[in-house]
Amino acid sequence: MQRERAPLKEIFGWAMFDFANSSYTTVIVTVVFSVIFPRIIVGDAPEYRTGNFLWSLSLSISYLVIVLTAPVIGAIMDYTASKKRYLFYSYILTVVSTIALYIVEPGNILLAMLLIIISNIGFSYGESFVSSFLPDLGPQEDLGKISGFAWGLGYFGGLTSTALVLAVIGDITIENYEKLKLVGPITGIFFLLAGILTFLFLKERGIPKALPENKNYIEIGWGRVLQTFKEIQDFKDLMIFFISLFFSQAGLAIVISFAFIYGDQIIHWSKSTMALMFIITQFTAAFGAFIFGFLQDKIGSLRTYIYTLIIWILSIFAIYYTEELTNILNQSFSINLSIEKVFLIVGCLAGLGLGATQSAGRAIVGIFSPESKSGEFFGFWGLAGKLSSIFGLLGLGILQHYLGLKNAVLFTAILFVLSIVVAYFVNEERGKKSAIEHEGE
Repeated sequence: MQRERAPLKEIFGWAMFDFANSSYTTVIVTVVFSVIFPRIIVGDAPEYRTGNFLWSLSLSISYLVIVLTAPVIGAIMDYTASKKRYLFYSYILTVVSTIALYIVEPGNILLAMLLIIISNIGFSYGESFVSSFLPDLGPQEDLGKISGFAWGLGYFGGLTSTALVLAVIGDITIENYEKLKLVGPITGIFFLLAGILTFLFLKERGIPKALPENKNYIEIGWGRVLQTFKEIQDFKDLMIFFISLFFSQAGLAIVISFAFIYGDQIIHWSKSTMALMFIITQFTAAFGAFIFGFLQDKIGSLRTYIYTLIIWILSIFAIYYTEELTNILNQSFSINLSIEKVFLIVGCLAGLGLGATQSAGRAIVGIFSPESKSGEFFGFWGLAGKLSSIFGLLGLGILQHYLGLKNAVLFTAILFVLSIVVAYFVNEERGKKSAIEHEGE
């Protein structure tokens, strides 16, 4: 049965959660608190190797919780038709624990790690829960555009919230810590206010099923997950894609969590360059999500996804060779570019892939998912993404401890290459057909 497109108001409400939750991932995980944690909270200058490792460990622990619980909760949401309620719980958990970062002081390493773990658990749940609504919002041929619109809008949420935070906090120094403490409250309140429209406009379309006698929802959830494993042959292409997604998400987790740490510790950029990089990557990521979202519906989501991974491989090598690239440009064109400026140019290329890869991946999962199992399958999407994040972040954390951050970043390029290799075994048309046939049963 062909799905009808949801009203524009509902699609906008759904997309606004991407706008809201981007405040957390941008301010806390990528741009600001990721620098504050090793530099101020841990403070193991000059190379911050312990701080970097503890940062990757904190995020990895939070992702492990998601790995162990997301598929079961997704199955329970489908069974009880309660996706919106669970989304609200995750939203409140993230907001409260993010605001609580205000109480962290320099040296409070365990408290900071605990609040990052809790807040990132809430964020990660919400990311999976809101994505499970995607198959309800339109026919398969529209999901790329809808996902791309939401992901692109999300970057403007990240841009707005981070600009607000940077305008308030000033320099990232221990002497300025009274202002730095405001990062958590500003981000949490922004998320709280921006997410309201989602709960006003988004609809719960499922029909709840009665709980069988002598059963509880945990048993029901595990039962549905086990049933899906038994039916895995029916969704062969989705499962292969999850393997590809494992490698690409591992690479993206590294980029999202360490890009601004790399700029701070390897490029040694100024605050103005950091701010400019942030603005550039937000706009190019939003542009990439929008443009590649339309491209997905023209040439296919899988092919689009592979193209974005090629962009990433080029970006990683450009990041590694920024100094050499700067020298070549200066000698070839008789100019005097700084390493910081060339790194900004590389950021444009990386930004194009940032939104596009994630949006294309989400759209493919939506296309391959029957509506009756969307919550469950996006639980597996969360599982694949977070398990890969553990692998990527801990891998980089350990490698940078022994090799240094610059050399360790090449690990990311290897992950993107592996993702492309696996993606070639996915048949997009067969995956679509499996989803449609299962819904008709």
